[in-house]
Amino acid sequence: MTTPDIAARRVLGACAALMVGSLTLTACGGSANATGDGKDGKNSPKTSTAKIAISAKDGSTGASINATGVKVSGGKLTDVKMTVSGTGQTVAGAISADGGSWKPKQQLERGTKYEIDATAKDADGRTAAANSIFTTVTTANSFIGTYTPDNGSTVGVGMPVSFTFDKSITDKKAVQSHITVNSSSGQQVVGHWFGDRRLDFRPQDYWKAGSRVTMRISLDGVQAANGVYGVQKKTVSFTIGRSQVSTVDANTQTMTVVRDGKTVKTIPISTGSPQHTTYNGQMVISEKFTQTRMDSRTVGLGGEYNIPDVPHAMRLTDSGTFIHGNYWYNQGNPPFGREGTSHGCVGMADVQGAQGATPARWFYDNTLVGDVVIVKNSPDTTVAPDNGLNGWNMSWSAWTAGSAA
Repeated sequence: MTTPDIAARRVLGACAALMVGSLTLTACGGSANATGDGKDGKNSPKTSTAKIAISAKDGSTGASINATGVKVSGGKLTDVKMTVSGTGQTVAGAISADGGSWKPKQQLERGTKYEIDATAKDADGRTAAANSIFTTVTTANSFIGTYTPDNGSTVGVGMPVSFTFDKSITDKKAVQSHITVNSSSGQQVVGHWFGDRRLDFRPQDYWKAGSRVTMRISLDGVQAANGVYGVQKKTVSFTIGRSQVSTVDANTQTMTVVRDGKTVKTIPISTGSPQHTTYNGQMVISEKFTQTRMDSRTVGLGGEYNIPDVPHAMRLTDSGTFIHGNYWYNQGNPPFGREGTSHGCVGMADVQGAQGATPARWFYDNTLVGDVVIVKNSPDTTVAPDNGLNGWNMSWSAWTAGSAA
């Protein structure tokens, strides 16, 4: 016989069982986003709308040393930390003023493993995070080009833009097409390849005096050979100074200096001897040294000379031709203006120590890297266009034929 108390307990037990079942159904059948009041999800938290993109993908190799950085859409970056993996060394960087991007302050190192951790918030303050561990392109899988002239320099009218690459270039068109050289003068500028590692640019005639030349290097990520990519991205500008072209006449042993179309000085000189003649042709001054050592053994002439302090030396060729001061001449029988006595260089009267007011000192002080020295009437051949910065000795048709673009 069931008593009222027992019946009441059974009813309560049944109700409790129904309530557990009801809760179970709610948990299994409700929305995955409904973590608020369990009714309509209106008060439930949502995923941040900020989307962080790190340019170097996690686990990647060959990342750019120039373009690696962080961007965000639908929010603003709040913190970015970049370190060198293994050492924990911090890489300095800055978030942009609008909070939309971050980039390192300096170019990254090649062949180095880095880690980036970034956080951002959307307009509602919800946080998003991303990270990436990656390795930049290695030295073995990248190439760089050393170039002249330098950014911000002022050079003579004969100065070409010259690149020397540290690896052989097989896709010359790809490389050349990612280097542009333009002049404020409007002159057409064309590149020419000397072999597979050197690329020079020049206009048909000398640069216009006073013009500004801008070179844009966009080689970052450009494939130059199988598995070899560029890492350079920069803009370089330089100015062309006044026009100065000096002509050395081996017959008269004189040099006539013409500046902006007017003769400003005639200097007695001494070219190469009959045994060691001076090249003919247009030669561009590529380096200047107040004093330098000249050793005949470095140019294949044995032990004929070794002068530790040649004054006012200006390089004309890679093979060792200079125009320079000479203090070791026979004081009782100076050769300048009379005969060629050098080993192929062009000499001018000077004094030891490079301190005197001499013809060589005047020419040195009044010369820019990039000025042109023309040698004529020498019994030697014309200098090779790639022996120094001397591409002016090629016809324009031959020059443009060497372009890969």
